[in-house]
Amino acid sequence: MAKLVFGMNQSLDGYVDHTAFGPSPALFRHFIEEAQEQAGSVYGRKMYEIMRYWDDDHPEWTAEEHAFAAAWRKQPKWVVSRSLKSVGPNATLVEDDLESAMRKLKAERDGEIEVAGPHLAQSLTNLGLIDVYRIYLHAVVLGHGTPYFAGPRPPLHLMSHDRIADDVLRLIYVPA
Repeated sequence: MAKLVFGMNQSLDGYVDHTAFGPSPALFRHFIEEAQEQAGSVYGRKMYEIMRYWDDDHPEWTAEEHAFAAAWRKQPKWVVSRSLKSVGPNATLVEDDLESAMRKLKAERDGEIEVAGPHLAQSLTNLGLIDVYRIYLHAVVLGHGTPYFAGPRPPLHLMSHDRIADDVLRLIYVPA
């Protein structure tokens, strides 16, 4: 049975914003390794549209960026959206009955399936479907933006923590 894992970069004051701070080379290498091991990813529309950047090669990319793109393209993706009519390569559109679709996905797969996007994660949290929360805590304060938890924080139990890069801690929580 697969586990749904919600993990994102977060500021000290609880916000996620891919444009405000990016991963260091060490953290990006960590994300490449994670992407290579994941059984897939589940995206909401907004996050999927951001991640579609990795579908096309860019001449200015480094070797690491090419490695991430290859890992991202290889893994299956499920896109939760009522407004999209189609999705890109290696992706399946989930338009209706989120709970049934995710329960089926968890039952049919093995390994970790990334959940990307705080609003989708909140919906899955409300359904009791998120198995692991990974917070990559950065030493920055944004003061505004989209919070990591899009709704009330669920009761959590800290399982582990480690330093991923000089200024990033990974905090791993499970539902309490």
